Amino acid sequence: MTMTADEIADLNRARGALARQRNAIAKRLGGIELAPVSMAEDLSRVLLAIEAVDRTLTAEGQPYMSPDLSMDG
Repeated sequence: MTMTADEIADLNRARGALARQRNAIAKRLGGIELAPVSMAEDLSRVLLAIEAVDRTLTAEGQPYMSPDLSMDG
């Protein structure tokens, strides 16, 4: 089943939101002397979700590419 352009765009937006969540958790973890295991578990779940989105995009022939790496600049 091929995804529509809108569905691909939705996945890219979802990946961006997950990446922001990953960064926020990492920042909080970095600021704590002794981080709770639950925060590490949260980070792990977010990383797994990002990997799942990346696999889906790749399977659809639309692998995620960071805007920083795009050729538009």
